[in-house]
Amino acid sequence: MGKTAEAISEGVSIASAAARMAVRNHILVETIAHDEPFDVAAFAPFAHDTLVALAAEQEEAADLAKRQRKKAWGKFTDPDGTHDYRDRDTRNLRRRHNQYRGVAKELRRIAEDPHAVRALVEQARDAAWGDVEANLQRRLLVEGMRPDLDPDYAKMRAARMQSLRLVDLPRLAAHRRRVPEPDPEAENAAAEPGA
Repeated sequence: MGKTAEAISEGVSIASAAARMAVRNHILVETIAHDEPFDVAAFAPFAHDTLVALAAEQEEAADLAKRQRKKAWGKFTDPDGTHDYRDRDTRNLRRRHNQYRGVAKELRRIAEDPHAVRALVEQARDAAWGDVEANLQRRLLVEGMRPDLDPDYAKMRAARMQSLRLVDLPRLAAHRRRVPEPDPEAENAAAEPGA
């Protein structure tokens, strides 16, 4: 298990990464899907709530480790499975309990620190922008690829042509059917002087 302080530090690091990912996803949904402007203050409550929820998960894990330790106390038989703890496991279960409690305490401290929450939101925004940038780069690479620079151009041409025939052309035809054709007589009448 290692030292408790090291385990707590590692647990906080993992939980912070999970919080950053959740906030990043929230930023992407709100700014792209819902067309909301980015504002650190608007995302800070979500970041705070995410940290508090992760702290609550750690507290639940600590309570479970405590219950498991009490249940294991005084049992000296062979275990029946992975989570069937015995007396010899009580020391590790106590350590886990303390580690979970330590991670929860630190996450709650971070959640109540406005500067730390702001930093989390800004890191999540940078990660979200990194995702958008990577997607744009991939799209531009594909869209801007020239046949003479693509080593697989000839090999993939048949598949692209089939995709054009089976996907793109039917989609274009369906779109054309939905869009009404302009009436040339109405256009001519509108263009005549005095009409």
